[in-house]
Amino acid sequence: MEDKILDLLNKENKALDIYEIESFLECDNVVKLKELLKILNRLEQEYKIYRTKKDKYMLFDNSNLRVGNLLSTKKGYGFVDIAGDEDVFVSQENLNGAINNDEVIVEITSKKGLKLEGRIVKVIERKLQQFVGKVYFKNNKCLIDLDDKKVNLSIIVDSDKTLGAVSGHKVVVRLLTRVESNVYKGAIVKILGHVDDPGVDILSIAAKYEIEDQFPKEVTEQLKTIPDHVLESEYNGRVDLRDEMIFTIDGDDTKDIDDAISIDKLKNGNYKLGVHIADVSYYVKENTPLDNEAEKRGTSVYLANTVIPMLPHELSNGICSLNPNVDRLTISCSMEIDSNGEVVEYDIFESVIRSNIQMTYKNVNSILEDNIIPPGYEKYVDSLKMMSELANTLRNSKIKKGYIDFDIDEAKIVTNEKGEAIDVVLRNRGKGENLIEDFMIAANETVARHITYMEYPFIYRVHGEPSEEKINNFLNFINLLGYKIKRPKKITPKSIQELLDELKNVKEYPILSSLLLRSMQKAVYDKNNIGHFGLASKCYTHFTSPIRRYPDTTVHRLLRTYLFNKNLNKEIINYWDKKLAILAEHTSERERASIECEREVDDMKMAEYMEKHIGEEFTGIVSGVVSFGMFIELPNKIEGLVRLDDLKDDYYVYDESTFSLIGSNNKRGYRLGDELKVIVKAASKINHTIDFEIKR
Repeated sequence: MEDKILDLLNKENKALDIYEIESFLECDNVVKLKELLKILNRLEQEYKIYRTKKDKYMLFDNSNLRVGNLLSTKKGYGFVDIAGDEDVFVSQENLNGAINNDEVIVEITSKKGLKLEGRIVKVIERKLQQFVGKVYFKNNKCLIDLDDKKVNLSIIVDSDKTLGAVSGHKVVVRLLTRVESNVYKGAIVKILGHVDDPGVDILSIAAKYEIEDQFPKEVTEQLKTIPDHVLESEYNGRVDLRDEMIFTIDGDDTKDIDDAISIDKLKNGNYKLGVHIADVSYYVKENTPLDNEAEKRGTSVYLANTVIPMLPHELSNGICSLNPNVDRLTISCSMEIDSNGEVVEYDIFESVIRSNIQMTYKNVNSILEDNIIPPGYEKYVDSLKMMSELANTLRNSKIKKGYIDFDIDEAKIVTNEKGEAIDVVLRNRGKGENLIEDFMIAANETVARHITYMEYPFIYRVHGEPSEEKINNFLNFINLLGYKIKRPKKITPKSIQELLDELKNVKEYPILSSLLLRSMQKAVYDKNNIGHFGLASKCYTHFTSPIRRYPDTTVHRLLRTYLFNKNLNKEIINYWDKKLAILAEHTSERERASIECEREVDDMKMAEYMEKHIGEEFTGIVSGVVSFGMFIELPNKIEGLVRLDDLKDDYYVYDESTFSLIGSNNKRGYRLGDELKVIVKAASKINHTIDFEIKR
């Protein structure tokens, strides 16, 4: 009956009352009428149909109402993000008590060109139930000054729900009951520390994204049952690789080491590459407190000088970490790779290794780029050079297939012992970093391909094709900038790669590369394999970082189930088929949260750094233009805003089509890629903002 109701309302394209619907569907008895009312109520609750004030029903999509998420701004107004449609602007007076991230029903009240305006008529779900803020007292009442200024709420905490917090404490507060409009009673559930304590700034942002820095008691209790060394009985059934030359390459300060590598040259001229990954799932058994907490977190989070790990340090830095000169349990992917970069033979097996040395990217790059051999690396030089040869072969093979390298620089925050930002530099990406990336991609593809051929439930790392509309919009923008770029006949990884190559030498390349990246879909986890567009890979997974990512731990668990234990009964297959869909969605969401958290911490620390440089001069490029000004990006990726009000030399108008500011006298104005000298006008660690002004 549900389909008939929806079909009827779609055909009629107008609101019908209960009697008209009853007549069309021929509900000629009480039982059918009760069923009709029941279905209408459910469809209304699911927002598939809408009941008017006159008790008539129409399709929700045929009304002026839409369901979406409210994205608030610091200025008080907001936008309702509607899937597959234009955002709807909502003024402050039309928010109707809705706050940032609420799922809402918005009524579209007017349309001006392509811009929609509306008012919130109902909050469906208040997704944010707890917030981070600073405690202060007024008239003997405990109040919370929320960190997120986009959330227009007043929260009062009764004296028995403060956990003893005092003025200046940063806390996590949970909403309890609504007092009036946007006033709520709340309860403090966690004290993060005093606002001036080192590290509390980062923990406050982490708490906003529900990233926990402490492990529950049951997890710490389980840690006591896990040994800190490999037991004699655990060698059984594993391939013993302890006498092979195996080593790790990581950053200078890395303590959680997931992967080790080895290499050999075979008599037929092919390479034998070994990628050996920490066997985390051996120690983290399914449905134990450790596993449940790791699944909940989904990923480790790296915030400036702070790491909030997915697994406790006893595991992530201890028995699971592939530290040098100690035995460690691993899962190995051994690949024979030919001169074309193709994996012609492979084996995946349980192993035990003993890493010879913990190498650093800095020292490996010294050998491969400058031919300078650091002390202790002498006997590994030949292996490293052979690895570099293979990495070049693999990379060339990927490029031929269409691998897209957006070549976007990343910033690194340098902090002192108090956690204060003292410098912002570009992350180095040398031959050592590329080598490890190429080897890990090869192993990830090999593992994914193997399970795909077996046709068992699996978790993939997927990256869908970009929409043709977004790519065309990008190409139109390129043309408006004056660059004539050949339009691809078909959107493929290869055509996107060729597009980037054409733009490589234009001055706006760093910005255009970022804009093109934003036109792409986001990579996510999925139980259905649709391939990975950015890597030009038909089949890809995450296997190589099980200490830091829960999907990788799951992949290891599936390898043990399918390959090593050969547990292939119908019940197991059905179990994983159901579980992986939920797991993929959850871990994708936690990954997005960690990325947003990392970006916000970077913004905060960059602003903290620039607070010490107010009045100083820098050179940057115009990286973005908006109606209220333009963003200037410095060489170290710090970005600040030049406000339109601060451009005093002319009257400037925002040209939306070319993302430029056009002066009434200076017709050229400012456009993307322009190099400018700026002075730091203001910076605020609290607001995460940096303001520049043009040097005259």
